[in-house]
Amino acid sequence: MTDFDAVFLSYDEPMANSLHSRLQRTLGGSVKRLHGVHGMRRAYRLCAEVVEREQFFLADGDFAVATGFDPAAVEPLNEDIAMRVWQAVNPVNGLTYGYGGLKLIRRSALRDMGEAVDVLAALPGRIEFAQQTAGITRFNQSPFHAWKAGFRECAMLSRGSEYGMADDDAHKRVEAWTLSRSGEFAAYAAAGAQEGVAFACLTARDPQQFDHLNSPTWLRERFTATHGDQAVSG
Repeated sequence: MTDFDAVFLSYDEPMANSLHSRLQRTLGGSVKRLHGVHGMRRAYRLCAEVVEREQFFLADGDFAVATGFDPAAVEPLNEDIAMRVWQAVNPVNGLTYGYGGLKLIRRSALRDMGEAVDVLAALPGRIEFAQQTAGITRFNQSPFHAWKAGFRECAMLSRGSEYGMADDDAHKRVEAWTLSRSGEFAAYAAAGAQEGVAFACLTARDPQQFDHLNSPTWLRERFTATHGDQAVSG
């Protein structure tokens, strides 16, 4: 077993149980599970309370870890680093970057987290991006989940990355999301991306409205209003 604790944070993802088991097998030991916690900031902060070690792996409920990922080869974070993010493959547009990737994070950083729509961008300390790909982010588990992923990510990319990403890089990623053509429910991811861009334009001067991106209830209601009840569960 790795020297780090691990937490699998899920909300309503259909494949969460199997992906949690996959992560346990790959890391070689028990992976704590937090499920269904309402409020993204609250959920991430609670992760810090269920671990015993300062540094721990954190995986979202749609992350499918690569079976070849070797936790024993992972180096601890340096003192000035709050979080390391490994890349993940996007199954609908082929992009590979930190979105949905595995994280190694400090519990103290989560406890002192500031305010940002992209919640983990508000950690005190530097964020380190690993070049290694650690798995696939399987957000396309239903029409709703695919749409939500595209909507949230492209709204944040269009408004301006809180990680300090260059505008050109953000534009290329938004374009790839909006042109999603492969993988299950890709059309819903593309629709969500397009609607997320429009939402970012409309709420550019209204931070309170933009924070709806972290409300599962609001997101589901918006999706249903546009795409209908029959598309929520697939």
